[in-house]
Amino acid sequence: MTLPLARLVGAARRAARRAHAPYSRFHVGAAVLAGGAVHAGCNVENASYGLTVCAERNAVAAAVLAGARKLDAVVVASATVPPTPPCGMCLQTLAEFGSAALPVILVGARGARVELTLGELLPRAFSKKFL
Repeated sequence: MTLPLARLVGAARRAARRAHAPYSRFHVGAAVLAGGAVHAGCNVENASYGLTVCAERNAVAAAVLAGARKLDAVVVASATVPPTPPCGMCLQTLAEFGSAALPVILVGARGARVELTLGELLPRAFSKKFL
């Protein structure tokens, strides 16, 4: 499958601009591809930091709301160099809906880009096979 990379990157960057990050000022956007549809999310902070929700998990939630159960690709956009990877909680959430081969593209400032797979970022993901 050819990834609509420009569409995913654009959606992730637009989502980052909508982030609610009044405490950290760290804006992150994510876009997931599921069955040809792009679903975006941004980080939403809370004064009670533990309630903050990351962009990746919000994008996955949008995909699930639309009926998706399998992810085909993920783009995470930040303003850092090198680009910021997903946190552990987000990686585990991605693992629930994607295989180790899931493309995860990180885009940052000044054209910085890193292309990995979920398996490279989370080599021994917890899954239902352990239950």
